[in-house]
Amino acid sequence: MATEQTVLGGEPTTTGWFLLEVDGVELGTFREVRGLQLTVDVHTYVEGGQNGFVHRLPGTMSWPNLVFSRGMIASDALFTWVANSSGEGFAANGNKVVRSTGAVTAISYTGDRLRAWEFDNMFAVRWTGPDFSVDAETQLVEELEVAHNGFRAKTS
Repeated sequence: MATEQTVLGGEPTTTGWFLLEVDGVELGTFREVRGLQLTVDVHTYVEGGQNGFVHRLPGTMSWPNLVFSRGMIASDALFTWVANSSGEGFAANGNKVVRSTGAVTAISYTGDRLRAWEFDNMFAVRWTGPDFSVDAETQLVEELEVAHNGFRAKTS
């Protein structure tokens, strides 16, 4: 009998990193992804003569922005994609946001793809570079925040 802890092939899942792909192009791996969640608003309806309960009906679904964190890397793939939905890339497209299809895949420590989430109409809304200090012994970290219109989960 399966329990909540036996997932994907009968073993508890752990991951080594997360791969971000946009329109089929790998933008790189990240060590942390936050915001993978969905919320359904609940509307209440009070029915006349029904005093035992209040009807609760599902409303609009919403998704927070995703925030990706990783150590600095040498690739420019991330900035190339961000440039398409902001600045000169935004102006060159007639001031229209270029929305992409994205995917985040959880990768195991052995390199196996565990599960993927595909995101609709994704575009970058924030990039944060590392804090520089000669006194710090911490890794240089960058963050990317993206907005999207929902996702689908699938086993890789």
